[in-house]
Amino acid sequence: MKPLRIGSRGSALALWQAEFVRDWLARVAGARAEIVTIRTAGDHFQQGSVAAIGQKGVFIKEIEDALLAGSVDLAVHSLKDVPTEIPPGLILAAIPERNDPRDCLVSRSGAGLAALPRGARVGTSSLRRQAQLRRARPDVEVRELRGNVDTRLRRVEEGTLDAAVLAYAGLRRLKFDARVSEILSPEVMLPAVGQGALAVETRVDDRETRDCLAAFEHAETRAAATAERAVLAALEGGCQVPLGAWGRVEDGRLLLDACVCAVDGSEVVRDRAGGAITGPEVLGRALGEKLLAAGADRLLRLAGR
Repeated sequence: MKPLRIGSRGSALALWQAEFVRDWLARVAGARAEIVTIRTAGDHFQQGSVAAIGQKGVFIKEIEDALLAGSVDLAVHSLKDVPTEIPPGLILAAIPERNDPRDCLVSRSGAGLAALPRGARVGTSSLRRQAQLRRARPDVEVRELRGNVDTRLRRVEEGTLDAAVLAYAGLRRLKFDARVSEILSPEVMLPAVGQGALAVETRVDDRETRDCLAAFEHAETRAAATAERAVLAALEGGCQVPLGAWGRVEDGRLLLDACVCAVDGSEVVRDRAGGAITGPEVLGRALGEKLLAAGADRLLRLAGR
């Protein structure tokens, strides 16, 4: 098989993900691969919120362009960064087994969310996290926080922030587990759609690469992620909306929780659905429509969807 070129962002976490896929290709598929780093719009704009950039796929568009141009053969993304609409000619060829999807709190004092003092400065750029954080602790001060994992942790360590909310999977992958003060329960903070999962994207017509990636697929993760992404599609939202969703397979059954919050945390519309693992998209769309009927559309409009 020809040597493969893996497109990836250049952050430490993105490179970890690309190296993970490269190592799997060598170990399981016997394929050689090199990593090609590509700078994206999300990397260029490090100040302010992601939502303010005004573009879906802000962390992956340039990588997808390279795929379509044939400059790389596959791309490795955090699934939560991938919009629900894939460009024509591309396909998510594999979704490997998911890491822990939950969010976590890193605080300077080591305190958990409930023990943070009133007025504590907590950083996150995610509207979803901001909304659920304000709902759980309306007395803390939520601040915008962009940058790679090292930058976010340094802001806490230096005292610019008292705490930050990050994806637990990312800290685990970079071996920052010891910095975690609390892993946040989905009852307190539902994760982002696709959080903790990777997506390996390639061209539809590249059958050789698609066949090579087939064994990397994890059926339960695909089902859970498909259900979550279907909720997002039903709400016609991008990656930056105050929506949380958590799909998982328990005892052979697909369970799905989802919520839409007011950005100020004052309101939430939340529900759960369950069904066969073979019908994740139907399950997700039905739950999305149920949320809309319960008032989620109004909350999304207020959030500026």
